[in-house]
Order: sequence, then C-alpha cells, then structure tokens
Amino acid sequence: MSQPYHMNTYCDRDEFTRTSSYGSNRDTVLSNLRNSSSLGTYSNATTGLTPNKVYGMFLCRGDINTTSCSDCVHKATREAAKNCTNKKEAFIFYDMCMVRYSDFSFFTLVEDMSSVTVHSLIPSANTSQFFNGILPGKLKDLILRVSLSSPIPYFVEDQERVTLLERAYDVKAMVQCSPDLDPRNCTVCLGRAVRDLSGCCGNNSQVVWAQSFLPKCLVYYNISGLQPNQQPPNVVSLGFKKGDEGFGRIFIAIMTAYVLALLGEGI
Repeated sequence: MSQPYHMNTYCDRDEFTRTSSYGSNRDTVLSNLRNSSSLGTYSNATTGLTPNKVYGMFLCRGDINTTSCSDCVHKATREAAKNCTNKKEAFIFYDMCMVRYSDFSFFTLVEDMSSVTVHSLIPSANTSQFFNGILPGKLKDLILRVSLSSPIPYFVEDQERVTLLERAYDVKAMVQCSPDLDPRNCTVCLGRAVRDLSGCCGNNSQVVWAQSFLPKCLVYYNISGLQPNQQPPNVVSLGFKKGDEGFGRIFIAIMTAYVLALLGEGI
C-alpha cells in the first residue's frame, strides 16, 4: 500500500496564543477529525464558542480504503499541529486527503481558491488528440454524473481502454466533491479544478497523470501505456493559493522518488 504523499501546507497569517482557548479548541477539532477518520471519507467538527470557535473537516479520496484514509488524516492533522502551530487557519493537502481548520464556518461554501496540482511528465508520442478531445470529454461526462446517487457521495470514477493512433491506453479518471456541497456548488468546484488542471497540464502531451485538489473537490486522471520502457517521470507539484491575498505558489518540487513508489505500488 502506497503512503500518503504530502502535496502542500498552507498556514494563514493570523495568529493565536498557544495557551488560549482557541489553541485548545483547535487541538480538540484535530483530535475529533482523527477519531472519525476510520468511519468514512468525509467528516467535519466544531468546538468552542465565538470568538474562539474552531471549525474543521477532512476529505479523503473516494478510491482509497478506510485504513488509508485514516492514516492520511492522522498524518495531515499532525502536520497541521506541527507547522501551523499558532495559525488560525490551515490547509493540509496530501494526494489521498486534505484537512482544514479555521476560525469561520466554511461548510457548504465554495471559495475563490486555486488548487494544489500535482502532475508527472514523461516523453511520449504525439497524443494531442487524446488530451484535446478524449480526456476533456471524459472529465465533462464524470462531472455531469457526479451529483447522481453513488455509494460514496459525490464520487465518480471511470476506467476504460482507449485505442488511438494504433496504440492502446488504460485511462482512469475520477471526480469528487465534499458532501457538504449542493450539486450546483459541486459542479462549480469541479469546474475550477479542471481549469487549474488545464492550466498546469493542458496542451502538454507529456503529462501521464495529474491531480487537482481544492478544499472541497478534486479531479484526477492516470494514463498508463503512453510510452513503455521509459525512465520514471518527474513529478511537479504546484502549491496552493487562497483568493487574491498574494500568497502565490508555495513551492515547485521535483519528486522522482515518489513516482518510483507509485510505479511499484500503484496510487
């Protein structure tokens, strides 16, 4: 089983005192999220009274099991406590889950935020027809289907064999929203995720898999068979940006070791 891959940590600039009621409530919310992470792919928690009230949530990818979800949430909440020690708001992104806490209620909201995007590059044949036609069509179809009933709320995945230019490709794609969103806001969130995915990976025939993760939704695809017997691809991870507050891209990192693990174990 592959381990959760840390994509990004974002801490807000507003601070609280570690011995304050807010600090105690923050720790309680993170603990409650850990405790509920073995029960499902999503949970939220609220603790305290205004102005020290803390809101929190986690969202796990719908294609992982409860053990992997719980492991990811545990890692993310520990990351939050360690690196956002006295910050009133934090977003922690792993490839398998995200955890958030804040001093305001963000439930049911779709906010103006850019996603954390991770993608891999590998030399491949000219597959512009695939990236300009087949893949966008598949993602559009999944977004249309995602608000329909499914075993996991707001989660749809699809896998098929595609033949193009005398080559066969196995294509896995998924879209997912946090279940606190209504169908319209789910569609809005996924539209933003696809937009950010296109911004990082559009018009690039060398992207073999990519994932765009916002606080309330994600889009993912993986194409196998693009170019056999090649060296493992590099992974490029682009950081999170909240609104227009000027935080910008947090980091750009090349993580070949992560891809080696993916190739050996599967994502």
